[in-house]
Amino acid sequence: MTTTKKAAVGREVVSLDALAKQRRDALPDPTTYDLWGVEFTLPPIKALSFELQERVGDLNDSAGVLKEILGEAKIKEMYAAGYQFGDIELIAEEWQKRSGLEPGESPASPAS
Repeated sequence: MTTTKKAAVGREVVSLDALAKQRRDALPDPTTYDLWGVEFTLPPIKALSFELQERVGDLNDSAGVLKEILGEAKIKEMYAAGYQFGDIELIAEEWQKRSGLEPGESPASPAS
């Protein structure tokens, strides 16, 4: 539901707060993954901050984004389990799918 009010200069201002809240509330739950004995949980990509959404969208900085979300201790556990770069790519691709995105699609970027 949008609400409209007049700005100080007489132009209309449309509030999207209620619609934005509905969309946020409709996001899927975080997903827990298990790879090589390491369990970790990732939120839906659209629930991330705008900056992180941009960084994960093209898979070029998936490792950096995972470090920010999961923290150093979990990343060290992944290193100890022998994760390879292909494993990080797999995580990013599955994460995008479960978030309702096509691989390589960033919700923060315009559609091409």
